[in-house]
Amino acid sequence: MNHATPRAKVLTVPARLYQSFDADIAADVPAESIGGWKTADVELPLADTAIVSMHAWDVGTAEETPARHRICEYHARTQHILDNVYPPLLGAARNAGMTVLHVVAGEDYYSHLPGYQKALALAPEEQLYSGEAPHSDNTVALRAMNNRLGHIGAHNQRELATYNRPLNFAPQAMPVGDEGIAANSNQLSALCKEAGVNHLLYIGFALNWCLLTSPAGMNEMHRKWYLCSTISDATTALENRDSAREEKHKEYGLWRVASGFGFVFDAQSLIAQLNA
Repeated sequence: MNHATPRAKVLTVPARLYQSFDADIAADVPAESIGGWKTADVELPLADTAIVSMHAWDVGTAEETPARHRICEYHARTQHILDNVYPPLLGAARNAGMTVLHVVAGEDYYSHLPGYQKALALAPEEQLYSGEAPHSDNTVALRAMNNRLGHIGAHNQRELATYNRPLNFAPQAMPVGDEGIAANSNQLSALCKEAGVNHLLYIGFALNWCLLTSPAGMNEMHRKWYLCSTISDATTALENRDSAREEKHKEYGLWRVASGFGFVFDAQSLIAQLNA
């Protein structure tokens, strides 16, 4: 349970937003004339706002689970965030009485926890992959080919199958008490309704993938009319060989949030207001 402090408090926190106007339609590249990134003070009532930690996993070290690290290049960045950003951010949020929620996926490392039992009582489990699309032996073979040659690699696939180290919350992201735990958007929405929150500050991994498109991510919650924002230094993105050095896909992800969902906050500014 979040620590009991007055929830009538309203935080005023600087946030980034993206000004998408006015494109000069006569210019060679009209977008070069739009406003771009701006900063504005945003009011965050504690009673309306929740931090949503999504897919913040303990996947093991590179020595323990080398295949996981070979196919997900961002794990070194996630570890830095878990070690240095998560503890002060979640600590300040809990001490101030802000709602903290968690989104899970993959292996069952959460169903025994009281926060998930609460979500399950409010909203049922969902069958995420119904197999409704028509398929054939050819599409099955093509999926396998894509994994073998493009996504995971056959050697990593074989190695992953040998791991006996179960997935779990990272220690820094472990739910406290009966903090709500959701496996789908209906459960997350039910937890939000119970807590009375409507503005979700997403943190976790990865910004341009799970936080946007996975169950209970921003795409689904936006359609339920929740305001979805992020905290820039409490997340990272999946990068590729051309983007990783400058983290270009993270910049794209931040733009996507600001231009389509909500605001971009930074952890230190939010922590300072939570601790004030």
